[in-house]
Amino acid sequence: MALRCPFCGKGDSKVIDSRESEGGISIRRRRECKSCGNRFTTFERYENIPAIVIKRSGEKEPYDREKLAAGIRKALEKRPFEKQAVQELIDQIEGELRSMGEREIASSVIGKIVLRRLKELDEVAYLRFASVYKEFRDASQFQQELGELMKREGMGGTNEKK
Repeated sequence: MALRCPFCGKGDSKVIDSRESEGGISIRRRRECKSCGNRFTTFERYENIPAIVIKRSGEKEPYDREKLAAGIRKALEKRPFEKQAVQELIDQIEGELRSMGEREIASSVIGKIVLRRLKELDEVAYLRFASVYKEFRDASQFQQELGELMKREGMGGTNEKK
């Protein structure tokens, strides 16, 4: 099965240029459709991240990079981050998942990794993500999480819970 052109739908294209991308995690290929002449870019990535995510309910579903990206983009919405920074964050998270060497991984493990990475990157995004991930029921839970975050920041991280 050939890769189809996003413009005309034909399956015949040629590679014009290939180069490493995302620090060697993927290969970026610039292609030209032999039918319509339009150019487009494709990426090849490792697929050896956990194939199955075990949700809180026990239900299993295939890992979906776009689902992870959507959650992170939502947390970073209207924050001063470039699209490339979001992609790099996702690549780092996937690298961490890959290094675990598991075929199945709990969604809670992924959530904790995202929380830790967001806390390092942007506290507002961290709080946004935490409010969904930890299922805050009211403002007092949000306030408690904010208090913990401020306490850790004010005390140089010495009160950080592990």
